[in-house]
Amino acid sequence: MRFDLTDEQRAIKDAVHELCAARYDPAAYTGEQRANDTYWPELTKSGWTQLAVPHNLGGPGAGVLELALVIEELGYALAPATFLGNAIAGLLIASAQHEEQRRRWLHGIASGKARAAFGMLRREGDATIIDSSGAALLVLAGPQHVVVVDDIPTHLEPLDSLDVTRELHRLPRVSAEPLGGDLAWARDAAEVLLAAELTGVAQHALEMAVAHAKERQQFGRPIGAYQAVSHRCADMLVLTESARSAMLSAAWTADQDPAALPFAASVAKVTAAEAAWRVTTSALQVHGGVGFTWEHPMHLFMRRAAATSRVLGSIGAHLERIAELNGLGSREQAHDRELTGAGALAASAAR
Repeated sequence: MRFDLTDEQRAIKDAVHELCAARYDPAAYTGEQRANDTYWPELTKSGWTQLAVPHNLGGPGAGVLELALVIEELGYALAPATFLGNAIAGLLIASAQHEEQRRRWLHGIASGKARAAFGMLRREGDATIIDSSGAALLVLAGPQHVVVVDDIPTHLEPLDSLDVTRELHRLPRVSAEPLGGDLAWARDAAEVLLAAELTGVAQHALEMAVAHAKERQQFGRPIGAYQAVSHRCADMLVLTESARSAMLSAAWTADQDPAALPFAASVAKVTAAEAAWRVTTSALQVHGGVGFTWEHPMHLFMRRAAATSRVLGSIGAHLERIAELNGLGSREQAHDRELTGAGALAASAAR
């Protein structure tokens, strides 16, 4: 059994990393306006958007694992969510029961010509949508069902977002078309993709902290030479690698052992969400006073870690699910779980 990435998978990861490195600019997020998505045209041109479509529906033959590698690197660069939302939408629509729905929307999602944005329905009937500007359709996931809006209102209500690197809008009650079929696998695969983004966030924060610990001098020595800092960095490495292992395991499970995906997806989401938050906050501590300034990008990684962990199922909901799958929870608790992220995302960003 192989426990490492193939040469082709490493090539995908390296190619996206290089693409993002040429566009990563944290200074673009420190002003009043968010940076434009300069990643999307190149990602579309390179064919990465096709990864969201399964092979039997005209995709390139890749799986959730390859898609997760792309999203991990986008999370590393704090890229906007246009690719992530389009990918989650593609997985959900590809799992729809009706062929007509798949035929109508998947081609635009794969080609990038009709980008889909992803959002979460609330019990009140409205929805919170991530990076909807320029989208041709919206795929909205609720506690019980998933719907598609292909007639998007011209003006959506902007919301203050915890994550200032992404746009957030509110969509009031509108007519939407429900997706038929069993979408449980696609929902869990979406959680794996969110775990991939969180892993990329943790990795970048870790590297920033280690680089600072090597360069910052205190009492004539790099601060990384002191145990208080070096042990913190070691803990951050363990958290990041644990998140990556859980995420890659869940992505492999989605492709090779779908029946085991519910447990693997929940473990990946919890592990990556907790790692991203703990690593980013620890990295801020390593940076000292400069890390607390608005000019330093570390707060952007903390915001992304906190916001992405609240998309779809929360950490608490996934922990309950893990317990229930292992016979430690009640069916009533599992049945009462709901998507809790929509409201938590819309938090005032104190600048």
